[in-house]
Amino acid sequence: MLKAKDIMTRDVITVKPTTNIEDLARILIKHGISGAPVVDDDMNVIGIVTENDLISKNKRLHIPTIFRLFDAFIPIGTSKLEVEIKKMAASIVGEICTRDVVTVDDETPMEDIATIITEKKIHLLPVVKEGKLVGIIGKKDIIRGIAGEASE
Repeated sequence: MLKAKDIMTRDVITVKPTTNIEDLARILIKHGISGAPVVDDDMNVIGIVTENDLISKNKRLHIPTIFRLFDAFIPIGTSKLEVEIKKMAASIVGEICTRDVVTVDDETPMEDIATIITEKKIHLLPVVKEGKLVGIIGKKDIIRGIAGEASE
């Protein structure tokens, strides 16, 4: 049975929370990747940033709907407004990355990995060993595993 260590990409392109947005875009383009783990100086995963985060930064701002009830004006959808504004004004990766990162260890079976990616709608899954980043798994890595090809 294949495990994470058998299918993961070992040469992981990472970024720091202080990496600026333009540099992130260049890194993704240069390496042909859709995202990267955000790590601290000790290679602990503290977030993940993807193309979707960059695209979201440039979307239109949705102004909350306001309705009137008696003499009160009640806004709807304001809870997400502050988060959207912060992401749109972001200049570094730490301001747009997802901090609640799902990871697996290097011994996780491929079937569990496929389940996590499918059920949680995750595109990139960092692999950690003893808390440190050792690889990353994307959908192509799983397909290579199914095809019987070795990891990079």
